[in-house]
Amino acid sequence: MAELVNYVNNNPKAFFDAELIHIWTLGVAPYTDEKFQDNFRLDSFFVGDSTRNPVNRGAADYTPIFLSSVPDLFRSEMVPVDIALVQTSLPDKHGYLSLGISVDVVKAALEKAEVVVAQVNENMPRTHGDGFIHIKDIDFILPHDEPLLEYSVKAPNDIVQRIGKYVARIIEDGSTIQVGYGLIPDEVVHSLENKKDLGVHTELLSDGIVELMKKGVVTNQKKIHNPERPSPHSAWEAGIPTISWTRTHRSSSRGSTTPTIPS
Repeated sequence: MAELVNYVNNNPKAFFDAELIHIWTLGVAPYTDEKFQDNFRLDSFFVGDSTRNPVNRGAADYTPIFLSSVPDLFRSEMVPVDIALVQTSLPDKHGYLSLGISVDVVKAALEKAEVVVAQVNENMPRTHGDGFIHIKDIDFILPHDEPLLEYSVKAPNDIVQRIGKYVARIIEDGSTIQVGYGLIPDEVVHSLENKKDLGVHTELLSDGIVELMKKGVVTNQKKIHNPERPSPHSAWEAGIPTISWTRTHRSSSRGSTTPTIPS
């Protein structure tokens, strides 16, 4: 995306009135700069630090919606997708590329996009589940390796630590949890270390959840939907240790683990 903005900066008449759609960007959002107001218009499904000011001043749009409802917007074409810009892992010997740490709404966008442009990044881990795309379904491939963005959390203060402990008290052994991002959710997860047989069905796979899995607190044994497996949609809140962990551990939101390969 940064290169696209740089290109428009150097070629201001390249195109106009392009609508950009995304959930949350961990990096900067240069396309919301006022000098690009004739080139780009952002419609975000989540307001983060880099897009809050543009939305507040009316230079960008915000569509409030549940994350789970976004794929249906794409599939029904209520929100049409002309071009999908995605980042993938390296292809395997069968030609399949993984969407890595962020499947969430990307899978549906790929299914409906007229044109698919993929940045192939060797730092993107190959994760299991329903998050693969075959190389024949990609229109343009741009090999470019760069570090994956990480979400950093500040150290919790005493109030946040107490809140985490209070919330942890009402979570029973065997419960299935959904976890968001931020200081309080992270501290709640940290306070669950003495629980047993927790399950995870969540949009985010955070460092704290992975630590609970390593310690045997999260077993997913008592989940009703997708038992024995965590069910995250993305791991963009995670740090490098968790991203590395996803390379060798399977998780699935639909029960599948690998694409079907013809014999």
